[in-house]
Amino acid sequence: MNKVIIIAEAGVNHNGSLEMAKRLADVAKEAGADYVKFQTGIPRLLISKFAVMADYQKKNVGSEESQLEMIEKISLTFDDFTELKSYCNEIGIKFLSTPFDMPSVDFLSGFGMDYFKIPSGEVTNLPYLRKIAQLGIPVIMSTGMCELKEIEDALKVLTDNGLSLESISLLHCNTEYPTPMQDVNLRAMNTLKERFGVKVGYSDHTEGIEVPIAAVAMGAEIIEKHFTLDKTLSGPDHIASLEPHELKAMVDAIRNIEIALGSDEKIVTISERKNIAIARKSIVAAKDIKAGEQFTEENLTVKRPGTGISPMRWDEVIGLTAKRDFLEDQLIEI
Repeated sequence: MNKVIIIAEAGVNHNGSLEMAKRLADVAKEAGADYVKFQTGIPRLLISKFAVMADYQKKNVGSEESQLEMIEKISLTFDDFTELKSYCNEIGIKFLSTPFDMPSVDFLSGFGMDYFKIPSGEVTNLPYLRKIAQLGIPVIMSTGMCELKEIEDALKVLTDNGLSLESISLLHCNTEYPTPMQDVNLRAMNTLKERFGVKVGYSDHTEGIEVPIAAVAMGAEIIEKHFTLDKTLSGPDHIASLEPHELKAMVDAIRNIEIALGSDEKIVTISERKNIAIARKSIVAAKDIKAGEQFTEENLTVKRPGTGISPMRWDEVIGLTAKRDFLEDQLIEI
């Protein structure tokens, strides 16, 4: 059984505080996630001073500042990330961070991360895709806001620059925070798998935990979900994130679903085998039957337990002669 990779997305929910980032790493570890993921970028290289905030950011932040001003307030430095990576190593959770500019790609390339995570907003960034592909590190790419042709074009850049399809995973995603249920379109995840022949998963921005759990049941191999210390904190992503107890519940549910999925084989399991005799039925006497009487529809019936002749042999038994007396409800013998 392949274990689902669970990425606890801390993102920028540290609000620019290294200590809060460390606490988020603690929460991800305690919840049982495989990775805790952050976002690394130099704001002035990522965002134009003229870029406005998204509607959800304006609503959640509660101000009219520019997107650059907002991100500058909640960013960590490269030195912070170096310390944060060491802390993750100490507590035993794997570290990931998404780079949002070229220097951040270079910086994170020295971290020995298992994957480079490409966010939805960079799927159409050819120089960025090329640079990451040339590192030769496996890639997980979110596909929010993407048409199939855009995904196809991005995959071509990645494969033309050294990555194999086997080293690329696509995450179905909707880039709205929170995502309305009618926009989740979860079946599109398997369309990505069929169309591009890659591993697939789901990056979730809905409220609650039911959609990522459903994604696992549908075959997701990777789940990414935002989490926070407290949904009421100020910042763009807190309100659409899970609190610690919710993250733990999601991880536990996914691990249970992994086990429950089992194999494609339909078998009688060890746990249920003992109940066959209890739950199934046998052919029994509907009333007292004397030796020499013929078994008929009137003097036979079907009742529990299932330790006698199976009712599937009913037609075989009807018309035979009783070899001895049977009391009402006794199992028939032939």
